[in-house]
Amino acid sequence: MPPSDAQALITFDQVVKRFGDLTVLDHLDFSVAPGERVTLIGPSGSGKTTILRLLMTLERVTEGTIMVEGEPFSHMPRGDRLVPANEAYLSARRKRIGMVFQQFNLFPNMTVRKNLTEAPVHVLKLSRAEADARAEELLELVGLSDKIDAHPTQLSGGQQQRVAIARALAMRPEILLLDEVTSALDPELVAGVLDVLRTIAETTDITMLCVTHEMGFARDVSHRVLMFDEGRIAEEGTPDEIFGDPREERTKSFLKSVLDNGH
Repeated sequence: MPPSDAQALITFDQVVKRFGDLTVLDHLDFSVAPGERVTLIGPSGSGKTTILRLLMTLERVTEGTIMVEGEPFSHMPRGDRLVPANEAYLSARRKRIGMVFQQFNLFPNMTVRKNLTEAPVHVLKLSRAEADARAEELLELVGLSDKIDAHPTQLSGGQQQRVAIARALAMRPEILLLDEVTSALDPELVAGVLDVLRTIAETTDITMLCVTHEMGFARDVSHRVLMFDEGRIAEEGTPDEIFGDPREERTKSFLKSVLDNGH
């Protein structure tokens, strides 16, 4: 069951996002409970990645509000009304959220260790020793303990993406956003990255919001799957409902096209 707003960690309330004349999200209402893993599926351009970009504050809402832990996120209180949040307000709230992108976005001039420890030291104010210990623990989790002193250019794409996942987790986020994290990888590297994410799902209570075309992965790790079409939720349900017995024609035709393409 979707969470009631009272217990939701993330709430989108009538969120609209437009780019010029194009409406990418159309009065979107949805919420995610603490510890829930929600996967967003649907055709390209249906608004899924925009949701993640709004939560990472890479984009601003056009209308509506986003709440995180019952506090305004896209907006901030001023007197008795809400106004669009300023950078300082956004920055404080963004610390709760980690994101892994399609492209790995690692700093090429830094070692893996530095990639994992710089932000925890400067943003979370961890000591070097604490940040180092955390980096070692996370690299063990993603199966790359032996690469701690390597540079990103010395790693395969799959290894770089596993480091990027570890780097997001190094900030101890409450919410992990995953945007098509396997789409830039060669097919033989995809399984290793998905295995790491399955382990995180099984061993932590982190809240995950995931955009993916990997339907087997979505089925394995999600509590709930949302099918998007033209900026709205066309259908939502458990993985068994969505993949096993979808109600909507739009969901059926989308899943058929994805599965026919070998995903």
